[in-house]
Amino acid sequence: MPPKPKKKCCSDKPACKRCPLQMMKKGTLPPGYTVKKRKLVKVKKSDKKSKVAA
Repeated sequence: MPPKPKKKCCSDKPACKRCPLQMMKKGTLPPGYTVKKRKLVKVKKSDKKSKVAA
């Protein structure tokens, strides 16, 4: 089981293995999550369909 990401990046040098920025960079961040302003946030699912110009 991969390690769970921290909720906030602590900016330590060297970066820890649970850092959300490092996990996003390596592609090991769990699905449904992203990082904004050094904090782990859940991605909202949008039910809107993309509009195609006719």
